[in-house]
Amino acid sequence: MPSPAWQKSSYCAQGNSCVHVAAPAPGTVVLTESGDPSEAILRTTPRVWAALVRTLKEGHCQD
Repeated sequence: MPSPAWQKSSYCAQGNSCVHVAAPAPGTVVLTESGDPSEAILRTTPRVWAALVRTLKEGHCQD
């Protein structure tokens, strides 16, 4: 399987801590954070990813 085509978040500031997302296969979304030395990858579905993005855009999350 080829490496995923990672896309960097448009909210990423200068530096090493950026969220990256890719869809390496149908029905799969993967996320990673460039500043994570363990290179951990979170896997989810497009439906769950869309719900997270929608929630963040609507401002339902607080710091």
